[in-house]
Formats: sequence, C-alpha cells, structure tokens
Amino acid sequence: MSQPLAQLPNALTIARLALIPLFVVLMVAAGHKPSWPAGVTFGIAGITDQVDGFLARRWRVESRFGKLADPLADRLMIDAAVILLFAYDRLPWAGLVVILGRDVVLLAGSVFLVPRGIEVDVNAIGKAATWVLYAAIFLRIVTHRATDWPVDLFWAGLALALAAGLFYLRTAWGEVRR
Repeated sequence: MSQPLAQLPNALTIARLALIPLFVVLMVAAGHKPSWPAGVTFGIAGITDQVDGFLARRWRVESRFGKLADPLADRLMIDAAVILLFAYDRLPWAGLVVILGRDVVLLAGSVFLVPRGIEVDVNAIGKAATWVLYAAIFLRIVTHRATDWPVDLFWAGLALALAAGLFYLRTAWGEVRR
C-alpha cells in the first residue's frame, strides 16, 4: 500500500469535518425550506463516513487519529443537522434530546474507557443505525416540512441506535469487569 493511498481514509475524515461548516451555512440559508445543496452536502458526509472506515479496515491502515476523528466527525455532522432541523421546526424536540443525550453518553463512555485501553468495536446494528439516521436526516433536509415519513424513518434509526448502544454497554461492562 502506497503511503498517499494509506492516508485516504484519514483524508476523507478530515474532508467530512470540513464539510460541517459548509453544511451549516447551507442549512441556515435554507431556513425552514427544503435544501438540496445542504442535503447533498450531508449525503456526501454520510457516504464518506462509511467509505473511510471500510477502506481503513480493508487496507489495514487503521490509525489512532482515525479511531478518534471518524466518530467525532460523524457525531458533529449528525448533531449539527439535528440541531438545525429542530431549530427550523423540522424535527421534534424529543429527537434532539435523544440524539444529543446519546452522544453525551458516547463521549462519557469514551473518556472512561479509552484511558483503560478498552475499545468497543462498532457492531452491525450500530452501522445500520448510522445508515438509517443519515438517510432519514438527508430525506428530512430535502423534503417539505409537511412530509412526515422521514421523521418516522428517523425514529427507526434512533431505535436501532439505542439497541446498538445497549450492546455497546454490555460489551464495555464486560471489559471493565475483567
């Protein structure tokens, strides 16, 4: 594996972090209206979220930076989208609370587990939840406010995320007790 190619997963993560301010500007410019530019930006972030991790694992070029920055970029993009959708009355407050609460728990868990050398790998339910949440948020961004089914898909993604979280908690608890 050539050195420049080995850096591609981290470069995609950095690009995703760089997309967050652009996404925010596009969402604010759209306000209460649907926004294809913001949706496409968010969609690109979602695709790079999946591609960078896949490439890092496949090419065996996982890095400490990638393990920290990849989930951070994912959380920041989804959190920015959920906050803005809530601010423009396009997502209910409960969705905002659950997403932000989940991310606070994940951050606290990382702060507790990482210094102990404990890593909890992403499970299939967690990956599915991320895909469903990215799809639901993308669809909510690009559809009219009166379109309800993207919110239903969002709730399904949250249910998957919470189920994945229970598996992560069980795994982390088992590791801590060792």
